[in-house]
Amino acid sequence: MKLGAYTACLHDKTLEEALAILRDLGLNSAEINAGGFIGTQHIPVDELLVSAEARETYLATFDEYGIELTALNCNGNPLHPDPEVHHGDDLKRTIKLAGLLGIKTVITMSGLPAAEAGGTRPSWTVIPWDSVYKETLDYQWNEVAVPFWKEIQILAAESDVDVAVEMHPHNLVFNPATMKRLVELTTPDSGVNRVGAEMDPSHLFWQHIDPIAAIEDLGELVFFAAAKDTLIHDTAAINGVLDDRFEWIPAEENPVGLGGHYTVTRWPAVPGWSFVAVGRGHDVGFWTAFLSALEQHTTVDAVNIEHEDASFGQIEGLEFAARNLIEAAQTTTVAS
Repeated sequence: MKLGAYTACLHDKTLEEALAILRDLGLNSAEINAGGFIGTQHIPVDELLVSAEARETYLATFDEYGIELTALNCNGNPLHPDPEVHHGDDLKRTIKLAGLLGIKTVITMSGLPAAEAGGTRPSWTVIPWDSVYKETLDYQWNEVAVPFWKEIQILAAESDVDVAVEMHPHNLVFNPATMKRLVELTTPDSGVNRVGAEMDPSHLFWQHIDPIAAIEDLGELVFFAAAKDTLIHDTAAINGVLDDRFEWIPAEENPVGLGGHYTVTRWPAVPGWSFVAVGRGHDVGFWTAFLSALEQHTTVDAVNIEHEDASFGQIEGLEFAARNLIEAAQTTTVAS
């Protein structure tokens, strides 16, 4: 199995510098951001869409460093109801580009519409015990998500690309049940499905979902995998894992843009949980079992580190995660 990293954490470096870092860490896979929430510093999307020569040159860069480009990432909200946000168009462009490059996987999120027609703010509804929430979900799924994702199914098939959806809260698809629902409602009459899961355990951990059980449940609907960990803090015993204590980041601090006029906000000083580097939330034993489950139940052949641990520098965090992930892979190999 190829082990690599999502290079978004290295966007302050050139593509060549980023690939050299991955190579020196013993990694051999890369995932490049091509649209959505964040920029496209490591891929000239417009140029590659129109020039076969540029695509050949671009792919040769990865060969030079002994790294395989295993996925394009377009995480965002492709169902965003605000017309200022173009993540849906970004996803379609990314799928087309992946097809032209011969890359088999595009990673994204399922998206989240408004609660009703005409709204411009996404609205996440769970536990629809009141029928008003059930009406909201019916509108979001039947009127917005299903038509869009049927279109994505067709485009992915035309491009010979699989679309791997990160099961992420604040999206319609956030767990295995909603992942299966999306597939069931959008698979074409041909029966050939091109939409599945990106298995990122970090977003499952804080929902108290067992990633191994999720892999076993989804089986070959798992198309790709990420390596990111979650640490549940003692404060979760008091406030749980749901939290609204986020704060505005002043404009003078240049908060990261997320499309349109929207930006990230500041996390609580003492959250219930944090994203951490591989091995800080769960030991190598878990990651060995995770890789083994992927090998046993899925066709996944690459796992890419996503570094979002604020307690580490960018290189330091990647190094820590890579060391633990490589050890887990070696343990998996010995065990098999």
